[in-house]
Formats: sequence, C-alpha cells, structure tokens
Amino acid sequence: MASFIQLLVSGLATGAIYALIAVGFTLLWQTSQTINFAQGEFVMLPAFFVLAAMNFGAPFWLAILISITLSVVILGLVFKLIIVDPMLKHGVLPLVISTIALSLFLKESAKDFYSSQAQPFPALVPAIDLHVFGAVVSVQSLAVLAVAIATVIALHLLLNHTRLGRMMQATAQNPTLARILGVPVRRMVLYTFLINAVLVAIASVLISPIYLAKFTNGETLGIAAFLAAIIGGFNQVRGAILGGVILGVLDNLSAAYLSSQYRAAFPLIILIVVILWRPQGLLGRLEERTV
Repeated sequence: MASFIQLLVSGLATGAIYALIAVGFTLLWQTSQTINFAQGEFVMLPAFFVLAAMNFGAPFWLAILISITLSVVILGLVFKLIIVDPMLKHGVLPLVISTIALSLFLKESAKDFYSSQAQPFPALVPAIDLHVFGAVVSVQSLAVLAVAIATVIALHLLLNHTRLGRMMQATAQNPTLARILGVPVRRMVLYTFLINAVLVAIASVLISPIYLAKFTNGETLGIAAFLAAIIGGFNQVRGAILGGVILGVLDNLSAAYLSSQYRAAFPLIILIVVILWRPQGLLGRLEERTV
C-alpha cells in the first residue's frame, strides 16, 4: 500500500505535466486546426532559457519570468506569424511537416548552442520527503501537482468566466459565426498561441528538475502529451487533462507492477484500446468536417 501511494502521487505529478502540454495541443487544434509536432521541443526550450538567464546572474524566480516572456514571444507570437500563418494557407499537411522540421531545428540548436549533456535544473522546492501512511512522498511531486492544478484552474476561470474566454470559445466552436458577431477571430487565435507558450514554459519548469535540462526531452514529452490528448479527446480541454493524468498514473503503475522493460509500449496499448472503444477519445465529441 505504501509503495502504491508513492507511485500514485508521482504518477499524478507526471500526468499533470502531460496534461498541461496536452491542453496546449488541444487549444491550438480547436482554434486554428494546428497540430504542433514541435510541442515537445517547446517544452524543452524554456528550461534552457532559465539556465541562460541564471548564467547572466538572474535569480531563479526572475529567470523563470524571463523564460516565460521569451517563450510567449518566440514560441507563441513568432511561431504563429512565421510558421503557422504562411503554411496553414496551403493546408494542414504542409503545416505538420513544417512543425516536424521545426522540432528538429530546435533540438539541434539547443544541443549546439548550449550543451549536448544533461544539465542540472533547480527545483521549485527543497528535496524533502514526507511520510504519509508509511509511504515516502516527495515534496517536489506535491509542488508540481499543486502548480499544475493551479494553472489548470486559472485557465478554466479564463475560458469560462471572462469575456475574453467566451470569445475564444466562440472562435473555437464556429469562427465564421464568431466573426459575424463581431469577435476578433484572428486576435483570439493569437491569444491561444500565447497561452500555449505559457503552458509549455510552466511545464518545462516543472519537469526539468526531474528529467534534467537536455535537448532530447522533447521527444518523450511531445509523444506522451500527444497520446494524452488523443486518449482524452483532441477537441476537449478537459479530455486532454484526463488523458494526461491517466497516462501518467498508468505509466508509473505499469512500470512498477507489470514490466519496466515494456514501459514505453503501455501508452500505445492504452491508445489502441481507447481508439477501438471510443474513437473520439474518452471525453471527446464527434466532429463532421467538409473535405
């Protein structure tokens, strides 16, 4: 029981990070039909922004703010204006290919300009363990879980309890009708890209103390978050959250109780089972699109 609690908390923390990244996938798809296969590298890069700022003498908290700001500008604004807007005019496939190329460029750039070796990354809280019902629970896992939950709650309040959020939802549901009703659709889509940049920056700060800051982080995180978004429902934010949590928890439990050698295969098995049973995802809705 003690080991189960420990694995559960650790899995929830990991799943919460997957959920943040998966929510970004979902938001971009809902508002602009963008599938960003560089999302994993978007999570990898802000950690190097933090380390670079700290190398110039910035304290950790200021380095995080600098990293979030750079992420919003580079991974949000520049990404949309330079990559998405020109390529989306030619269809989804050219955009997908462009984001794959971008992921390779960002990964190799991080390796060449910073380091090919994994870099230690400061944690948000001291490395202290708590004893709960005989289980050893890391305070760092609890802090990750708390920050991720706070971020999701803030996003929920923004989308559901503000005028801006309602306009963003209208844009996602029917951009043509939203435009007729006076919603600035292009601006709402841009805000979605900026929110995604903030989400990946927060996820990077949360995951890097665990995975270390290395240029290969994007490969694992991007695939895991993409699978989480599909499992939960690619067109539902709450589905992405659910998919991330399920993937994080089951990944930890399967590695501990079934087989660590085939750990990478379990998310794919979960994906296949969900698609066969419910193709639109656990909380997703069926969509009809004109081709």
